[in-house]
Amino acid sequence: MSNIHKSFVNQKYLNLETFRKSCVGVKTPVWFVQDGGVLYVRTIADSGKVKRIRNIDQVNIAPCRMDGARLGEWIPAAAREVTDPEIDRKIDHYLDKKYGLLKKMFYLGGGSNDHIYITLEMKVSE
Repeated sequence: MSNIHKSFVNQKYLNLETFRKSCVGVKTPVWFVQDGGVLYVRTIADSGKVKRIRNIDQVNIAPCRMDGARLGEWIPAAAREVTDPEIDRKIDHYLDKKYGLLKKMFYLGGGSNDHIYITLEMKVSE
């Protein structure tokens, strides 16, 4: 695991900065899990962040608090949608394990089941 990934150990949220076509950044605190060197985010399939990632896959990420206040420096990353059902099940299991009752309550309270996963692969500095 690289030093970059250690920034996210024991963190509950990451701030995901996606970019509009005009290159204006939009920052959103999100839940995430890590599997090896990849971070995964679950989000609603037609959310703004998904639409922005489809246009511009370059993002910035940083560990943060629930309100989005950063706890570290921005890290450049590439984002893409996950389309593999096997990975989908695995990451959903990791989210259950990490967020437990909070996740269950969110989805009982009206959270969308129409979701996708986004992988965030951090760029390695030379």
